[in-house]
Amino acid sequence: MIILYCICTVVLLFLLYGMIPTICIRLFSVRIIKNGTTERKEFFLTFDDGPHPVYTPQLLDLLKSYNVPAAFFIVGERAEREPELLKRMSNEGHTVGIHHQTHSNSWLLTPGKLKKEISRCATVIQQATGKKAYFYRPPWGRFNLFSLPFAREYQVIMWSSITGDWKAGQGKDKLAAKLKKSLHSGCIYLLHDNGENPGADDEAPSVMLEALRGFLEYAQRQGYIGMPLEELKNTNKRG
Repeated sequence: MIILYCICTVVLLFLLYGMIPTICIRLFSVRIIKNGTTERKEFFLTFDDGPHPVYTPQLLDLLKSYNVPAAFFIVGERAEREPELLKRMSNEGHTVGIHHQTHSNSWLLTPGKLKKEISRCATVIQQATGKKAYFYRPPWGRFNLFSLPFAREYQVIMWSSITGDWKAGQGKDKLAAKLKKSLHSGCIYLLHDNGENPGADDEAPSVMLEALRGFLEYAQRQGYIGMPLEELKNTNKRG
């Protein structure tokens, strides 16, 4: 009975610390943005888990060719190996936001560790770009009881379109179709320029890049414009 009681207590504490806060924050949109509140034909591209030495430069080239800004939620330890890519992101008009210093699950982080994950990643961004980070998105979109207090100086960005692009098996055509189907005013797309995380396919970003090219051509034909995340601060003030 004592062992069962201990197990139940641990499970309850885990739920209260991580899973329940995540559900409540995302369900009730507590201090997070999941969609731009604009009626204009605008969308927002965001990319998680980079930078990657091969795929991120290809992505930046693609975005430049279509003149579309994006936001990159970077993993600090990866960015420390590729500071020039962060500098390029910033110089080419993209937003660089905080993911974590490592690709870590907030449910499994102590308060002190979570605080370090956020602050160290912010420091990496500041050192590489010379700019202070303004946006934050936790890996897997998971929060714990301390996530919002520790991220209070940042705007937390979630998404309104998630397509499973971390799996290469669906192919570029199916992925492009998902992106097109999701297109609406204010849509925030979540994509990935790095496939090195558990559960992802290493080659998935190459499929994403091909699908994204087709999507950007389609979006332009439909009269949509890709916008930087900074515009989200102003969409409530615009008609």
